[in-house]
Amino acid sequence: MLKIIKVLALGAAIATLTVASAQSQDHDLKPTVVLVHGAFAESSSWDAVIARLTKDGYVAIAAANPLRSVASDAASVAAVVRAIHGPVVLVGHSYGGPVITEAANGNPNVKALVYVAGFMPDTGESSLTLSGKFPGGTLAGALAPVTLPDGTQDLYIQPSKFHLQFAADVSDDKAALMASTQRPVAQAALAEPSGAASWKLLPSYMIYGSADRNIPPAVMRFMAERAHAAKTVVVDGASHALMVSNPGEVTALIEEAASAR
Repeated sequence: MLKIIKVLALGAAIATLTVASAQSQDHDLKPTVVLVHGAFAESSSWDAVIARLTKDGYVAIAAANPLRSVASDAASVAAVVRAIHGPVVLVGHSYGGPVITEAANGNPNVKALVYVAGFMPDTGESSLTLSGKFPGGTLAGALAPVTLPDGTQDLYIQPSKFHLQFAADVSDDKAALMASTQRPVAQAALAEPSGAASWKLLPSYMIYGSADRNIPPAVMRFMAERAHAAKTVVVDGASHALMVSNPGEVTALIEEAASAR
């Protein structure tokens, strides 16, 4: 039975990618948008963005991010990218930023990178080293570590602190749901040095909130300026979860990256 389930799951995934490939060719060669969530989130965090992209004729795929290590997570996303025929715009939120940075390497169909409150690391940098580069982040005091059987640790945000820390501009009910469905990140993944910085070769875009508590806004401004980002958008008062609270602004930047020549 387990083998049958695995085969069916694989078949469904292939069918989804095949449809996405066909649709990306049918919609005036619009790029397929691959969205990668970060730590303490999951794929449904992109729901409102996907709805807008779909309405505007784009194919969007919320790729699963295992949140185990930058290298292995990027390999999973890169496999999705390679299965798509036609151009791709990679979008990464938070820790998803290092993942898309690595996933783009060796995939010539990636035409642009969009960082949504995301880390944009240079070679050898990690999420931890970047987040501590400037003051302003309060994530460390909100974390709840869980020790796994192998001695490593997974990190969650304490549910009671999730709303203020991660999604202060989201409704109480929505933030409570996000806190309950958050996915943990391996502590080692946040400390893992990044590989080649693909943003040095590809157009990059950055959007972040001025009230982000997970990644200090000064860090994101620094990364965008260092990368000579094609465009940087700062959403006044937005939290770290700005793809949930401000999906229109996020979608607009993605579509600008997708339509650029």
